[in-house]
Amino acid sequence: MSQLIQIITAQEPDVRNRSLDAFCRSATLDELLAECAALDRFRRQSDNLYERVRALFFLYAIYRFHIPLKAGLAPGGLVPFDGYDNLLKRRFEEAIDLFLAAPLSDATASALAEAYRRLGFQTLANQVRRSVRSVRGNQWMFRIGHPADQPLRVREELYRADDKMTRWQGEKSSAPTRGEDISPPHPVTPSSPYLFPILHEATPVRMDLSHSGWSDIFFLGMDYPEGARVLNVSIDLAVRGQGDGKPRPPVESFFRVIDQPILRLVSVDLGAVAEITSLAEVFDFAKDYLGL
Repeated sequence: MSQLIQIITAQEPDVRNRSLDAFCRSATLDELLAECAALDRFRRQSDNLYERVRALFFLYAIYRFHIPLKAGLAPGGLVPFDGYDNLLKRRFEEAIDLFLAAPLSDATASALAEAYRRLGFQTLANQVRRSVRSVRGNQWMFRIGHPADQPLRVREELYRADDKMTRWQGEKSSAPTRGEDISPPHPVTPSSPYLFPILHEATPVRMDLSHSGWSDIFFLGMDYPEGARVLNVSIDLAVRGQGDGKPRPPVESFFRVIDQPILRLVSVDLGAVAEITSLAEVFDFAKDYLGL
């Protein structure tokens, strides 16, 4: 059996906790390629989520950090365009098959590393999605086939323009800074001369206290269940020496209806603005920094 597969599947801590780096440093290029082939077969056949994810990240690390350092690897090289296209479209399995079929070079090793890394995170994300979907109260999110099926609605009061609110006076060239009014970056039209009411929400920050201070509980639970016990706490915060010093909910969000058929996301902390013009973009979390 492959030595790296033994590390993944072993129950004995002395074997399971062996360093991947130590093995790869002493292995030859041919030995690493043989291990990669075995790991790729293993991750396709295994029914165990933890084993699949760990095999994927082993493959990423080997192709990214170790194979490029071995003597005998062709420098440079060409990456199959179809594989690159599939990588951009998040079709990682197809991209990996195309990269594996191409001659091994520094370029294809880099492409394989990126494809394996993204597939590892996609595998974890799919499992989280299945877990969320299994909760009865969340199932409505996965049953929407048309915008009219969306059960969430904006309260009627938020559609009423408030003539007591300050009218927008002009353009702003950049995202607001902390303390600035979050107003739409376009003038209010004559048909809607006043701003709509703002809904303000504030919530404590959630902290998961685990055996190591902080860990990815989802992945830790598969590898070390005893260490995945966690205490979930909600915490208000205050900055020492500023203001009245009293803790308050640190996570704030503001919601307001605007006079355009778009969703505009504005982050004060990131100094970023994103405008969403289609429903598909709502779920394209990788498009910008504000998707999540």
